[in-house]
Amino acid sequence: MSAPLNLSVVVPLYNEEESLPHLVEQLLSALRPSDEAFELVLVDDGSSDRTANVLAQLSAEVPEVVAVLLRKNYGQTAAMAAGFDVAGGEVIVSLDGDLQNDPADIPMLLAKLREGYDLVSGWRHQRQDAALQRKLPSRIANRLIGRVTGVRLHDYGCSLKAYRREVLSDMRLYGELHRFLPALAFIEGARITEVKVNHRARQFGSSKYGIDRTFRVLMDLLTVWFMKRFLTRPMYVFGFGGLLAIAASLITSTYLLVIKVMGGDIANRPLLTLAVVLGLAGIQLFCFGLLGELLIRTYHESQDRPIYRIRETLRGGRAG
Repeated sequence: MSAPLNLSVVVPLYNEEESLPHLVEQLLSALRPSDEAFELVLVDDGSSDRTANVLAQLSAEVPEVVAVLLRKNYGQTAAMAAGFDVAGGEVIVSLDGDLQNDPADIPMLLAKLREGYDLVSGWRHQRQDAALQRKLPSRIANRLIGRVTGVRLHDYGCSLKAYRREVLSDMRLYGELHRFLPALAFIEGARITEVKVNHRARQFGSSKYGIDRTFRVLMDLLTVWFMKRFLTRPMYVFGFGGLLAIAASLITSTYLLVIKVMGGDIANRPLLTLAVVLGLAGIQLFCFGLLGELLIRTYHESQDRPIYRIRETLRGGRAG
């Protein structure tokens, strides 16, 4: 039998007073029969209902419960980050608190993780949500994210995921980046896979997601794309663009200079304005690249953060 894992289950909560007792009951039923030593890290993200009171009661009655109460509603990404920071397990599983994720799937994710993966992501292959409002936009988003990031998963939006702690310790979350955890882990060199999981219809309350989330996700997708391509080399994108703009400015200016030498009038030509604008834009982009290089050096050196990740070291045939 495989050695038991030291497990933390992280659940962000927002106005889930009705579903919370059922969730804890189902988590205990799924995990207590196993050999896993586990804790339930339940994070109240500034709920406006009685979620905090229910959490306080559960933490007093259930020894595995660790209640984390945030001062206000920061959003799902911040709540998950708080849970990850508090969690003490070598393996961390995340899921939603609305009972749509099935806690009975957790042992399957752990078994897959034991096969040598660093992150196992759930795939809601039979999703119990409205087709037009939720499933279609999600399908489009998953394909777009997969194409941009290079990490092709069927379901980026599924919160049910299992991670090795060392993967999460390399990442800092903000914005809506919890959706892009597989892509961020891939940047750090993680081995990622996906498994089909159960998905259930919502039993209590209503969805916390609105159409306004789409814009935030798109902006964070651009951030992830930039981090994947240029995190350690921002000069490549800014400097290259700046050089192109400067080159175009020089060519246009040379053309106008030839016309001027030949006696032509260039004062009223739009090309003159274009040449000046291209020159200034090129210099600014090049300077942005230099500033980006300095910021990246500060980012890595101030945290003593290397630009590489070592999976293992072999010494005389022994892993170290």
